[in-house]
Amino acid sequence: MYIRKACLEDAKGIAKVHVDSWISTYKNIIPDEFLKNLSYDQRKDLWERNISKKGNYVFVSLNNEGEIVGFADCGKRESNNIDNSGDLTSIYLLEEFQGKGVGKKLLKELFLQFEELGYNRVFVEVLEDNKTRYFYEYYGADLFKSEMITIAGNELNLLIYEWSNIGEVLSKLTR
Repeated sequence: MYIRKACLEDAKGIAKVHVDSWISTYKNIIPDEFLKNLSYDQRKDLWERNISKKGNYVFVSLNNEGEIVGFADCGKRESNNIDNSGDLTSIYLLEEFQGKGVGKKLLKELFLQFEELGYNRVFVEVLEDNKTRYFYEYYGADLFKSEMITIAGNELNLLIYEWSNIGEVLSKLTR
């Protein structure tokens, strides 16, 4: 497994992981019809914009054949008005690479980026029914608040977690 910063040429591979992981992660959480309509092309365009966006940091995980099997990104959401803070906006892995330490490696890259940016607080949003929330909790994220959102006509509980000590997270990630 190899982790590196993403480049524009990675958008297609990131889009594939994004769509495929949404289908496996959000099955029975988000309506099937919504998931069936996810498009590699639309996600490719989105990731070209995300990779190019100033203040956005995207990392990819590659398998031994050089294929993208996971990605993560961070920055600061426009809605985040808290000084010296940033947002972990996504970590997604193909299902067959989950539980093998890839997410931990991607999380470490994000927190090294947060440290470099001088952030002392980090937020992440995750649906309550998404088991990834336990991954964030394991690495020290505390529930900050929750709110109801609507996706494809369904009301879902969005949990916003916070890490308030970047150094502690990095210490746990390097063990």
